[in-house]
Amino acid sequence: MSAVLDEAAGTLLAVWEAARERTTSRLSGAQLRAVMVVEQYDGINLRRLATLTDMLLSSASRLCDRLVAAGMLEREPGRYDRREISLHLTPAARRLLAELRTDRRHRLERILAGMSADGRAALLRGMREFDEVGRRGEATVAEGWPVLQPSGERIGDPMAGPTPPAAAAEPTPPAGGPHPPGEPPAARTA
Repeated sequence: MSAVLDEAAGTLLAVWEAARERTTSRLSGAQLRAVMVVEQYDGINLRRLATLTDMLLSSASRLCDRLVAAGMLEREPGRYDRREISLHLTPAARRLLAELRTDRRHRLERILAGMSADGRAALLRGMREFDEVGRRGEATVAEGWPVLQPSGERIGDPMAGPTPPAAAAEPTPPAGGPHPPGEPPAARTA
């Protein structure tokens, strides 16, 4: 089963990569990942960005320098500690991410249109269940692979505090409010 899923995931990854190449050709994969982390954690500091992207602090600093020069990120002094710099997306970066997601969704719609109604319904049910299990992090946290929650928090995030037991048991509403009926919530991934 996992081998078949791995092969099918190759098609999904090809759609993702084609959209990334077309929309964000001026950003590297690492730069796009950093932009998406800043989108998820607006006002993040450089140290946390480095941790969440698995980079050395010096590498993350150089990457941010390039993103500022490209007009994708803005730096501003922290609200509580003026020595700490917080990172924010520029309007250009937000437009770029919106274009990326729109392109990806159009590519997925073309593939889904070739599937039967039963196949689409089964895929949707299966993907929702897959997403729920993955977000619970049952298999992933033990292996040190953090999982992004709809709220933007990550299970297994070394920079986040412990999750209270009551909060962990309650489902988190999707980011950006409710999603249209019959559609899964939009994932915030590259």
